[in-house]
Amino acid sequence: MGDRASKGLDIDAVMEKAVQAASAFRQLNQEQTDRIVKAVYEAGFDSRILLAKLAHKETKLGVWKDKVIKNVIATRFVYEDIKDLKTVGVIAEENDNGIVEIAQPIGPIFAVTPITNPTSTVLFKIIISLKSRNPIIIRPHGAARKCSIEAARICYETALEHGAPEHCIQWIRRSTEEQTLAFMRHKKTAMILATGSTALVRAAYSSGNPAIGVGPGNVPVFIGKTADVPFAVEQIVISKTFDNGTVCASEQALVVRKCHVDETIKELKQRNAYFLSTEEIKLLEPVAFNMATRTMRVEVIGQQAPAIARMAGIDVPPDTTLLIAMLDEVGIQSPLSLEILAPILAFYVAEDIDQAIDLCRRINFNGGLGHTISMFSNNEERIRYFASVMNAGRILVNTPASQGALGGTYNALQPSLTLGCGTGGKNITTDNISAKHLLNIQRIARREVHECIRPSNLDLYLDESVDANTFERIRHRD
Repeated sequence: MGDRASKGLDIDAVMEKAVQAASAFRQLNQEQTDRIVKAVYEAGFDSRILLAKLAHKETKLGVWKDKVIKNVIATRFVYEDIKDLKTVGVIAEENDNGIVEIAQPIGPIFAVTPITNPTSTVLFKIIISLKSRNPIIIRPHGAARKCSIEAARICYETALEHGAPEHCIQWIRRSTEEQTLAFMRHKKTAMILATGSTALVRAAYSSGNPAIGVGPGNVPVFIGKTADVPFAVEQIVISKTFDNGTVCASEQALVVRKCHVDETIKELKQRNAYFLSTEEIKLLEPVAFNMATRTMRVEVIGQQAPAIARMAGIDVPPDTTLLIAMLDEVGIQSPLSLEILAPILAFYVAEDIDQAIDLCRRINFNGGLGHTISMFSNNEERIRYFASVMNAGRILVNTPASQGALGGTYNALQPSLTLGCGTGGKNITTDNISAKHLLNIQRIARREVHECIRPSNLDLYLDESVDANTFERIRHRD
C-alpha cells in the first residue's frame, strides 16, 4: 500500500505494517507460498506489454519492445528458475553428518528500484521476496514512479487474492533523500536490495543493515584471434542496442585483435554503426559525460544514436544504430572509455593477447570492477586464461552481454535483474541475486564426537613435544 505524500510519510507505520506482514508470512507453508508466487508471476507476465509501454512513456528511455523482454525475464524466466526451490521448513538433510537445514524468511525488505529497468526490477524483486516469504517495500526512482507503482499494485492485488498477508507489498510514492536513508537505517529493516547509483548503493551498505547492491558495469568485450567476427559483431549490436544500452552489463568498449580490425569495422558499418571522427569525439564527450561529477549524463541514457548525435551537433544517418569512437587512452581523460548506458561504444586495437588483456583490465578498473566482461573466442585455453586474470563476476563467452548477464537466455546463469559484483564492486557476492539470497538458513547439528576432540587425543594436544607430523603418525598408528 502506498503513502499519500512525502510530507505525511510515517516511516515507523510503514515498517510496522511490514513487520505484521512478516509475522503472518511465517505461518504459510510451501504450497501456500508457491500458489501466491505463481499467481503473481502470471499477473506480471500478463501485464508485460502494458508495463513496458508505461515505463517507456514515463521515462522516455529505451525501446518499449525490449522492455517487454526485460519484463519476461523478470517474471517467466525467474519463476521457472525458482518455482521448485524449497524456501519453507526443512530444505536439506545430510544424513552422513547429522546436519538438517531449515529455511527461514529474513523479514522486511526495503527495495530501491532504478529508472533504467523500472517495471522489470519491481516485478523481479517482488517475486523473489514472496518466494522467500518476505514482505517488501518498493521505493521507485522518481522519474519512473507511476510505472513502478503500477507494477507493484498489480502484484499486490494478485497476491492478496491468493492468500498473501496484507501489506506484504508496500510502495513509497514520494520520499526525500533523508527519508530513503531512514528506511535503510530503520531497526526493523531486515535487508536492503539497492539498484541505482553508486552513491545510493554506498548509502545502503553504510546503513548498518544487511544490503545487497550492485556496482557499475564498464564492460569491455574482447574479439580474439579465433573469433567468428561477423557473428561477434552481430551479437554485440544485438546487445548494445537492446533497450538502447540501458542494461548495466551492456558492452562499453570493443577490444579487437589487430588481425580482425578491418573486418570488424566493415561488419559494424554494415549494421549501420557510425564511426566518429576525432573532432566528433570531442563534440560528443561533454554531451555524453559530465566531467564535474565524473558520471554519464542522464540526457543520453537510453536514447537512440541519432538523437544523441544531434545533441552534440553531429550529422549522422537516421538509421544509425551505434556511435563508435576509436580511442587510444582509457580513463577520465578519455570520457567515452567510461560507462555510458547508451548506444555509444569505444573501440580499441590490440596488437596481441597481452595488450588485449591490459586494455580490458584498465577498462574494467575504470568503473566496472567485479561486474562483467565479454569475449568472443573459440580457443578454450585462451578463454580460461582470460577469465583467470580478470576481476569480473561474469565472463561471458560468445554471447550478447546485456541479455547474457541477465541469465536464462543465452546461458544457464540464474535469471536476475540484480547482478552482484563481488568485492571488486564492493558487494558481498558475485552471484546473480535470487530468492535463495533472501533466506536465513538454520542448521540443526546433532551430537557426533569427531576425531579431533576425542578424549584419547587430549594428552597429545597438551604435549609440547608433539608436532603436527608426530601427531599424524601416532593417530594413524592407533
